[in-house]
Amino acid sequence: MVQQRPAGRETAMVARLQRGIGRPRAVAAARGLSLFGEHAAGWLALGAIGALLDRPRRRDWVVCAAGVAVAHGASIGVKRVVRRQRPADESVRVLVGTPSRLSFPSSHASSTTAAAVLYGGLLRRRLAPALVPPMLASRLVLGVHYPTDVLAGSALGALIGVAVRRLLRGKEPKR
Repeated sequence: MVQQRPAGRETAMVARLQRGIGRPRAVAAARGLSLFGEHAAGWLALGAIGALLDRPRRRDWVVCAAGVAVAHGASIGVKRVVRRQRPADESVRVLVGTPSRLSFPSSHASSTTAAAVLYGGLLRRRLAPALVPPMLASRLVLGVHYPTDVLAGSALGALIGVAVRRLLRGKEPKR
């Protein structure tokens, strides 16, 4: 048996996932998630809505939305340093356009995880289990990321989300 390079194994994983669950409904859902998460726009819009509707915590919503933007921006910065190319193999179908050819880490994963951590903290709900896995899977279904791209992006978003939550907790009035 021929030993595959890590990218080769990851490419094979993406191709297997696409064959397994890449049906029209899953692809349509993945495209919807892709559009929502592009440039973190959907998550930033939700933060703005929270700031408009929750007047007593408006500042917290704005800070959390800024945290989502920081997570997105940080992932773009890492991408420009790492310069890993997106999957480009005949076994992987690319099913959505992307703003760049750079893959690592996934900015969708970063901003989604940061949003889940930050907005979940404001809402006192665990949002990550419901929001993060579908977004990560969508990037693979669409053939635009490797598994390590989405995992690293999610880890980056979680780190930034936790840091911003700690910052907010430090700014709470003393009781």
